[in-house]
Amino acid sequence: MKKVRKGTNLSGNGLYLPFSMDLKRFRILAARKKTKLTGFLTKLDDIVPEDMPKLVAKTDATVWNDVDCTSCANCCKTMTPTFRKADIVRISAHLGMKPKEFVDKWLEKEEDGDWVNKQQPCQFLVDDKCSIYEVRPKDCAEFPHHNKKPFDLYNDTFIQNLHRCPATFTLVDRLMKAVEKEYEW
Repeated sequence: MKKVRKGTNLSGNGLYLPFSMDLKRFRILAARKKTKLTGFLTKLDDIVPEDMPKLVAKTDATVWNDVDCTSCANCCKTMTPTFRKADIVRISAHLGMKPKEFVDKWLEKEEDGDWVNKQQPCQFLVDDKCSIYEVRPKDCAEFPHHNKKPFDLYNDTFIQNLHRCPATFTLVDRLMKAVEKEYEW
């Protein structure tokens, strides 16, 4: 077996493999490609390849060979989930707190009525791991939302996450390359 130096780019897409997630490098690459990838997603609002669901599923499966969320946690560092009532009840019970105590200690209400974390990074992020993973909010469990259907209805979400989530960045970058190669675009 060949030795690979930590940080070596083996994936061929400009990102590092899971064992060496380099968020600084990711942010630079995401900033450089954001306009092009945003343009692709915006165009995808109007022109959707017929086999897009199949293409998304196939491409997304390759993403997880190169991106490991547990070595990243950038979403927990830079974003806040929305806490639904069921999340609050479940998490507070897990922590041995009353829901009101949980809300008062950790959450704030946004203008639109959503409950979100008071702070970033997330208070439950410990050593880049979620300390309440088994009972985490639904919003966290569904992130990065690649399985939402139809995919193109969530382009605004993906645009927002391009610079925050290496998995979303990688998925959109690979989809763009595949669509440009296989279709009249």
